[in-house]
Amino acid sequence: MDWRPISADSHITEPPNCYVDHIDPAWRDKAPHVVNKEGLGDIYVVDGMKTPVPMGLVAAAGVAPQDIRLGGAKFEDLHRSGWDPSCRLADQDKDGVGAEIIYPTVGMMLCNHPDFDYKKACFDAYNRWLQSYCSHAPDRLIGLGQTAMRSVEEGIADLERIKAMGFRGVMMPGNPRDKDYDDPIYDPFWEAAVALEMPLSFHILTSSGDNTMTKPRGPKINSFLSIIRGCQDIMGMLVYSGVFERHPKLRVVCVEADAGWAPHFMYRMDHAYKRHRYWMKGKELARLPSEYFREHIALTFQDDWTAFQFADMLDPNQLMWASDFPHSDSTWPWSRDVIAEQTAHLSPELRKRILRDNVAELYKLAA
Repeated sequence: MDWRPISADSHITEPPNCYVDHIDPAWRDKAPHVVNKEGLGDIYVVDGMKTPVPMGLVAAAGVAPQDIRLGGAKFEDLHRSGWDPSCRLADQDKDGVGAEIIYPTVGMMLCNHPDFDYKKACFDAYNRWLQSYCSHAPDRLIGLGQTAMRSVEEGIADLERIKAMGFRGVMMPGNPRDKDYDDPIYDPFWEAAVALEMPLSFHILTSSGDNTMTKPRGPKINSFLSIIRGCQDIMGMLVYSGVFERHPKLRVVCVEADAGWAPHFMYRMDHAYKRHRYWMKGKELARLPSEYFREHIALTFQDDWTAFQFADMLDPNQLMWASDFPHSDSTWPWSRDVIAEQTAHLSPELRKRILRDNVAELYKLAA
């Protein structure tokens, strides 16, 4: 290829000073911080959350499956490019990737924090740190800011501030503080996102109830299959409540929830609408739910053979490949091999669209 893929979903590993050094001084004593705990190694401790974030698991890209461990890692032994941008481009080159859309790691877990004021302070601190990180190579490190969504008015102000900081989009918490996202009170927020050309992302594990690993049904590995459900629920809610009908230019991104399920999901949405909307009091829509899903929702995935197989059942602009570096589910440093195997049947045009063009167009990146 004479071009390189762009990862639509990659991550940083927040360094120990990310929140402590950048948070509002009023929150500094409670800022998320790193400690070493016997048996778990270096972990991020977050005030108000019972479960710490073990750093080894979230930075296990390239580790052999049999060697992946929940804890025991030291921060200095992790992928340095997770927090040091001077090393990041080398890891991109090693994987054959031209650029990455950057999401947080600890910040994902913070989306579920019950204290929205604390969450707001942490997200503002993260945005300040990430701005410096991405400034090292702004054409290859494409940052997304975070908003706590304490109110519609503040959410709009966050959009404007995040845009002014040079970020290309916004990572949304799965649950806002007040009414849910299907409520018309959010209409000004959706319109602001459209006007500012800021795509909104909903990432796995950022909604209440997303992470069932603490209380799985059956073997713990079964919980892995459930982590995409939170994103599916949000996408269905936005479609059925008429958000996309009221805002025809709004685009959102369903992140790291895979994509091979989407054709059946859309079919089942249409079936429910046609068969059950009367007794279930569904909203009357001008078009079928699947049409809104195709037009307004982009989906990122890393290792999802079915997504490429069903690509012709989706809109050509919907699928966006990702590497998920440096997390344990990442295809790094084998992304070239995974891509070659899973896209062999695609036309060169569709292959390039999924691996590069869609994300470049969505975030208005240089060709």
